[in-house]
Amino acid sequence: MKNISPPFYAKLALVLFSIICLGYLAILGHSLLAPLLASFLLALLLLPLANFLERKWRFKRSLASIVSVILMIAVIACIMLFLASQLTDLGQDWPLLKQQAVHSFESLQVWVSHTFNVNAHKQIDYLKDSATSALASSATVLGATLMTLSSTLLFLAFLLLFTFFILNYRRILFTFLITVFKEEHAEKVKQIVEQIQYIIKRYILGLFLQMLIVTTLTMIVLSLLGVKYAVLLGLITGIFNLVPYIGIFSSLLISMLITFATAGAAKVLFVLIAYVAIHTLDGNILMPLVVGSKVKINALFAFIGIVVGEMLWGISGMFLCIPYLAMLKIIFDRVDELKPWGLLLGEEKPQRKRKVYRITKKIKLEEPE
Repeated sequence: MKNISPPFYAKLALVLFSIICLGYLAILGHSLLAPLLASFLLALLLLPLANFLERKWRFKRSLASIVSVILMIAVIACIMLFLASQLTDLGQDWPLLKQQAVHSFESLQVWVSHTFNVNAHKQIDYLKDSATSALASSATVLGATLMTLSSTLLFLAFLLLFTFFILNYRRILFTFLITVFKEEHAEKVKQIVEQIQYIIKRYILGLFLQMLIVTTLTMIVLSLLGVKYAVLLGLITGIFNLVPYIGIFSSLLISMLITFATAGAAKVLFVLIAYVAIHTLDGNILMPLVVGSKVKINALFAFIGIVVGEMLWGISGMFLCIPYLAMLKIIFDRVDELKPWGLLLGEEKPQRKRKVYRITKKIKLEEPE
């Protein structure tokens, strides 16, 4: 019987309808799917530790999973305590920051008055009107803040539980992935799963190493510039750098504001130059060298993924988009029908001329492609 292929517009309509349905389900299942996908990445990162505890120390799988999650919580808690101590130092200097902000505001008032011919009284009246509007909507802002806090705590609780369950039942999940497809595809599915596990684990470790290097570089540069709270700003820059493109600009804004409040406007320019240099070094050397280029997503689709992730799931979507785009690229590269999509997501390979080694006039060796 001859197979009849549907026309292109029918395939396109089906693909678009499927994307819309998946997007709608992703929005509805945000509270469940976001921590589930994040915990899957953490489980891949903790998998070597859990295997080590099982094989070397003869732990049961459930105990090994619990110990791995507890160690992860301990590491995160140490980082949070260190950040809290730095923020405490910032809080102690709050009167100084407030005094510097008032002085800067007065200077700004004078500049606005001379440049736009708007006297100080009109500026103050405008700020009072803005403050009144802000206070009128303060209840809404407070409610949104409490909702955000409760959602964050719920996210963390689900994250820890899902990480434990994925580590504990990883063999069942792997067996399910193998058996859900046809038997002739079992070997290819196994290869894809193993490659995803290896690449994503290396990708996450590379990101943490990149974060450590960027944090150290930022601390050193800001310390040499004499910027106060260089350690805190370095940590913020390293953590925010996990969000491509947008994170570095957010940390730059925070650093410029704190530098402006503590050291004046003169050093802000030096901080800007330092961040541009660090970001250039990170994007052109650290990212390809440390993280690797096998699953490197081109800038266009990385930015689209970040925007779509933020639209769907907010900040958690921005963090999750790049690793899961990398997973999709691995799957696309391994399935013949989907290879064009893998090429679309990846970087363009530079055309390199093959070297030719001539032994005699008739015998020559060409470098393989």
